Amino acid sequence: MSLESVRAFFAEKAPDITVMESPISSATVTLAAEAYGVEPGMIAKTLSLRVGERVILIVAAGTSRMDNKKVKAAFGGKPKMLGLEEVAEITGHEVGGVCPFGLKSPLPVYCDISLKAYDVVVPAAGSTHSAVRITPERMAELTAAEWVDVCEHRP
Repeated sequence: MSLESVRAFFAEKAPDITVMESPISSATVTLAAEAYGVEPGMIAKTLSLRVGERVILIVAAGTSRMDNKKVKAAFGGKPKMLGLEEVAEITGHEVGGVCPFGLKSPLPVYCDISLKAYDVVVPAAGSTHSAVRITPERMAELTAAEWVDVCEHRP
């Protein structure tokens, strides 16, 4: 269902963007970089977090690491990663395919500035075998994301 919801999202909001499918898994940054022929930093990973009562998504460069102190300062609470089942239930996407597109219900999306190091990034597209190529700016625009500085970027 998740891949279909992402396809429907792009069909409606950005018909020029095509969802790519890979015969090999792209469930991790390393696998995704291999599957789509890009460097690991270009993989836009989506982190599903709970901060207090809020669930948020942070999209960051594949080689970056979330900085808990920065997240706490930006969102006013200690971040906690969602569990596997919780991620699927809340986002509608399975772990390894989580992305800010075609969500089960609207969630606040934040793009970390680590993405700005790349002209094009490759976020998942709702499954462990799908992705899209998109500029960080366009991704932020399509998902109404706010830019934040909450990661430590590692090239």
